[in-house]
This record gives sequence, structure tokens and C-alpha cells, in this order.
Amino acid sequence: MLDKATRSKIVDDLFRVYETRQPIRLLTKTYPGITVEDSYRIQEEFVARQVKAGARIKGYKVGLTSKPMQEMAGSTEPDFSAMTDDLFIPEDTPIPASRFFSPMIEIEIAFVMKHALQGPGVLPVDVIRATDFVLPAIEIVDFRLAREPGMNLIDTVADLAACGAVVLGANPRPLDSIDVRRVKGSIINNGKVEQEGFASAVLGNPVTSVAWLANKLGEFGVTFEPGHVILTGSFVRAFPVKAGDNIVASFDNGLGDVLTSFVGD
Repeated sequence: MLDKATRSKIVDDLFRVYETRQPIRLLTKTYPGITVEDSYRIQEEFVARQVKAGARIKGYKVGLTSKPMQEMAGSTEPDFSAMTDDLFIPEDTPIPASRFFSPMIEIEIAFVMKHALQGPGVLPVDVIRATDFVLPAIEIVDFRLAREPGMNLIDTVADLAACGAVVLGANPRPLDSIDVRRVKGSIINNGKVEQEGFASAVLGNPVTSVAWLANKLGEFGVTFEPGHVILTGSFVRAFPVKAGDNIVASFDNGLGDVLTSFVGD
């Protein structure tokens, strides 16, 4: 376990990456005694500083929702992070690739809350009642830490669960109009299909992902508020992107497409 001063120094280092454009070394290599609790406290302080500077929490994301990804990160459960409003980018807006360090694309189902929801004891049926609608979404995964061999859950959690940005689609669907488990999604880059998968890859059902996160955050007294966006986890392997890539995230079940593109400076 690290002391508070060391955790604050790590937060300073993470913010400094935006100025230096040089990712920092894996925390697990620099601080052998670091724990998962440390990493969540680092994330919490990072987000708190953003909020103090004027950002607001717009929602939360779940990551590591598939067994292979958990095994790769040395975890037995998903991870999560708060998302501030500055992470949300309008659909079909050219994005400077230089905004990111090592960007990758994931496709997900986003839940938008109609009613407040707080654990413990949240069941999938409670999620269904509390959800206003779902949206197709692109998560731009990014890393402020160096992507070195040995990266694990502790590293990714401290690094905002590797969230770089979010692009939401604008075609809402009520949950009772689709079988969200059977939604199929594809990543299409410059006209070529790169990844395909089904939403059932996310803990068997994205609804389960939202319930898990509500219960996990309930341990910290956190409530999903009306309007909060919950990213439930990717159902395809992350796909690396660069300047010149034009991405279409295509979903069936009436969710439609989400477009974004990456440009040079």
C-alpha cells in the first residue's frame, strides 16, 4: 500500500503526460508495493482534480468484461472508471490523432439512466426499470502509461481504466424493443470490416454489466444519476487506429451506425 503523498505524485505524473506527450512507466514496475486499492484511489484523485478544474462527471465505464481480457490483466472481475464530460466527442467529428497517445477503438452499448440507481442489491431487472434508453457507442481506448509487457489491472485502473474518449451514436432504442444480448456490432475501418462480435460477450448481457457496476460503486456510496451514461464494455477486440482512419461502428437491431475519423495535425 502506498502513502497518500506517493499516490498524489503519481497523479501529478499522469497529468504531466499531457504536456510532455511521453507516457510514464508502468506503475507496477516503479512501485512494487502498489495495490488495487491504491490504483482506485489514484483514479479517484485524478477525477477529483478534473472536477475541481470545472469538469463534471457524465457517467461511468466498465472494462475487462470478458474472461480473456480479465486473464490478460490478471483480474477475476471487471474494472471501472468515472467519465468526465470532456471525454465525450460529438459523432462524425474529425478528431486529431495527436490528442491521444496509443489509441484503439472498441464498440459498446451505452445505457442512459432515467432514474437514480445505487447498489448494493441491484439486479438486472432494476437496471431495466432505471434505464431510459440505450445507444450505440465507440470508446477510444488510450493509455497514459507505457504499453509494456506486464501491464495488469493495477496499471489500467489507475489510468482511468484506459479510457481516452467516447463517441455516442444518436439513435436511441428502448430496452424493451430489442434483445440487447443479440446485438451484433462491427468495426469498419476505411471500408474494411476489422472486428465483429455480439453484445452477449459482455458478461453474458450488457444489463448484467450495469448491475455489477452499480453494486460495485455502491460500496463507495456512488449513485447513477438520471442522465448518466454507462459504457458496458466492448464486445470485440480493441482495434488500433491512426491518422487517416475513418471508422464506422455498425450495429444491428435498429441501433445503426456511429461514425468517427482521425486526422493529422
